This record gives sequence, structure tokens and C-alpha cells, in this order.
Amino acid sequence: MAFGLSPVQGRPKLGLAPPGGSVPHEVGEHGGHYLNAISWDAPWLKPWRDPGEAISQRVGDGVSVADALNAVQRAPRRFIPQAELPAGVAYEQHIFATGCVPTRDGLHDFFNGLVWMQFPRTKLRLNALQAAQIASTGIQPVRGPARDALTLFDENVALLQAPDALWQALAAKDWQTLFVTLRPMWAETQLILFGHALSEKLVAPRKPMTAHVFRVMEPSRALADIDAWLAAELNAELLATKPFAHLPVLGVPGWWAANECSDFYSDSSVFRAPRPSRPVSVVDTVLAAC
Repeated sequence: MAFGLSPVQGRPKLGLAPPGGSVPHEVGEHGGHYLNAISWDAPWLKPWRDPGEAISQRVGDGVSVADALNAVQRAPRRFIPQAELPAGVAYEQHIFATGCVPTRDGLHDFFNGLVWMQFPRTKLRLNALQAAQIASTGIQPVRGPARDALTLFDENVALLQAPDALWQALAAKDWQTLFVTLRPMWAETQLILFGHALSEKLVAPRKPMTAHVFRVMEPSRALADIDAWLAAELNAELLATKPFAHLPVLGVPGWWAANECSDFYSDSSVFRAPRPSRPVSVVDTVLAAC
């Protein structure tokens, strides 16, 4: 997945839309009409409805996203207008150095603010790791594997707590087993959309929308416990390995009415077969022995 990024400031660009669709997040002078498109009854928004729905109502009344987020006082950082980010300064570095999160009026930064509230320790950890990468390598036209993975986690990860069999089917892209054979097992599973770009896109849901899934091994289902576990678990070396599985999120049982029909999962353009393993060559064998 590619997020349109500024090489200097490292911010996903507003206005990106999935092919064949659009995300209603036009920006006005603190006019929160773009938040009216959010359906708070959507099952994937359950962890965000409190305090998200109340904050969106404040924005609809004409308050900026930054001010509406600050009024709740549930985040460990203060939200400021995007215009206060100095030119040439990386977004992540500014947050780390000042404790202030540059925030635009739009769906993307609205959902980012909600994640800061519900997963404060994890967001602080990600920001510290991002700042460390910038301090080590500077701002490069192409991100290294660790910083790229950090951005991917922040923008598009979903957190999964699931039995081993279900995780193994997901990792193997065994869609029939995952969604049909093991369908009752989803009742024992919790999936939380962490990436704010993912939540933004799902305001206008489309079948191909896919999350990068990170498995959570914390037994508690409480957000505070998951947050503490994640903050302790994440490091640059782990994330650089891209420990993710791909999940078309509208395939999750109970999340989309159309997936009640098993034919929903026969669409190979969405539920793709795993890539075949590359044959081991003679050169590979020689190099492995060196």
C-alpha cells in the first residue's frame, strides 16, 4: 500500500481516494460536514464511538478538529493547527520535540486524534521510534524498511486477538478455512482498526479495502491492556520484518452483510491466493553454505 507522502514532512496527503471510489473528507473553514459521512453504527467503529461521536458533533458545530480533540483532554499530546508545523520540519520529529500534533480539518487527522486517545502509550512509542529513525538517517527520498514499517503500522494496521488456527489460516491466505470452516471461531476473536488511514477509507467502504494485520498476544480484551502490551512489544527491528498478514476487512463475519453468502469469498481479485514460493536455486544453496 502506498500513502502519498511528503518527503520532508512525512504526512499522508489529503484527497487520496481508493480506485473507483472517493472518501468524503473535503476541508472547510472548521465546517465538519465531512464527518457527517461517518456511520457510527459500523461494527469496526465500536472502539472509537466514545469519544469519537461527541467530538464529531463539536466539529459539526464549527469547532476545528484540533480544538475539539483538545477539549476532551484524553490524549498525551496537544493538537495544533497544521499551519504551526514549521517548513522543512518532519511531522514526526515535531511531535517528539514539542509534544504537539499538527492537525488538519478532515477525516484523516480526526481519526488519528482518536487513536492518540485510545492507544496513548502505543502512539508515544511509535512516535519515539519514528523520531529515532529520523535522527539516525535524516529525511531521505526513500524511507528505510524500519521507518516505512512504522508508517504502515500507524496508517493501516488492524490488531487481531484470535485463536492459533484462525491466525494460521489468515497468514496462509486460506480464505475458505478462515471465513467458512472456522467462521464460528470469529466469535472468540477481536479485531481493532488501529490505522487511522484505514478507518478513514472505511467511511466509504469497498470490498477490496485491506488491512495489514498485527497479531496481539495480550489475553485481555481491554484497550488499555492492549495498549500497554503493544507499547512494550514494538521496536524498529521487529517492524522492519513486516510481521503482518493481509486481511480484506469486509470479509470479517458480522462486518458486512454480503459476506453471509460464501460466494463473497470467491472473488480472487480481493481474496488473493498466496504467492508461490520462489524455487531455491543452486546459487542460493551455495550462498547459504558460506
